Amino acid sequence: MSRKKGGVIKTPGAAILAAASAVGKQEHEGPLGSCFDYFDPTDRFGVKTWEKAESEMQRIAFAGAMGKLGVTESDIDALFAGDLLNQCVGSAYGLLDFDVPYFGLYGACSTAAEGLALAAMAVSGGMLGRAAAVTSSHNAAAERQYRSPLEYGGQRPPTAQWTVTGSGAFIVGGVSGRAAALIADVMPGVVVEKGIKDAANMGAAMAPAAADTILRYLDATGRRQDDFDLIVTGDLGFEGNSILADLLTVSGVDVSRPGLLNDCGMLIFDRERQDVHSGGSGCGCSAVVLASHLLPRISSGELREVLFIGTGAMMSPSSTKQGEAIPAVAHLVHLVSPSGGAA
Repeated sequence: MSRKKGGVIKTPGAAILAAASAVGKQEHEGPLGSCFDYFDPTDRFGVKTWEKAESEMQRIAFAGAMGKLGVTESDIDALFAGDLLNQCVGSAYGLLDFDVPYFGLYGACSTAAEGLALAAMAVSGGMLGRAAAVTSSHNAAAERQYRSPLEYGGQRPPTAQWTVTGSGAFIVGGVSGRAAALIADVMPGVVVEKGIKDAANMGAAMAPAAADTILRYLDATGRRQDDFDLIVTGDLGFEGNSILADLLTVSGVDVSRPGLLNDCGMLIFDRERQDVHSGGSGCGCSAVVLASHLLPRISSGELREVLFIGTGAMMSPSSTKQGEAIPAVAHLVHLVSPSGGAA
């Protein structure tokens, strides 16, 4: 496949200092349930609507991340936040009570990686001292917006993914003894569209964008796939992950090593025990998996170098109804353990 050369942005001195997550019932009952910081068995988080619940998750996650670091909103110079709801209202309302400059993002499921990349660039460039990247999704809110309310009981095909109810928040700042992971460099994604029109098969729509970004990164850096302990996407699910592996293989990148290539949508649920079809998706999926499952493993040195690639299907309810193909984007964040790794 043809691909744009270059695009790697070095971010020396940037690190994830703290992170927190909040999830719903199904996520807590999954294989990573014990990792998450907060959960609500009702998925409502004490408020009346699903959309307000999504906002409340963001508030909880951001406050939790600041609490772990021992800082307050006055110590955060900017917020990079987004969600799946129209006009990103989940983020706007959820972060309304914090007196922090706010940048609203829409990257669909790539939003966590997009926010981390922007925060790392701003911190590394000396423009911000500390920045936060926050995102969320809610299964019921997403179904109401993109498909039909849960009460309709619509049937989902095997390729469909389950939107995660969850929010992840990250505090990015200068490298210090408290760093959970160093952000060595980032690569913004290029919008890719390969003619996939099926909104119930987002993995197929996003896999080519993920392949494009990974191949461009390896070309630009001269690194090999085996230099990394983990290449993890979010969220292609089982269908998209299989397609990505095929695309990389035919391009000469062997990802057959057990455990090398994985996806946050495959990690968060038990496919056999939980009825999630092709796995998890949504802005909150990769955010909570990174914040609560992967980041501690990177911090401890169990994972030394990780390529975290957020993948987003950039569709809207209107474009889907009009029969448009689904454009996708994949943003890459190279995370290195403070315990050792090549920065």
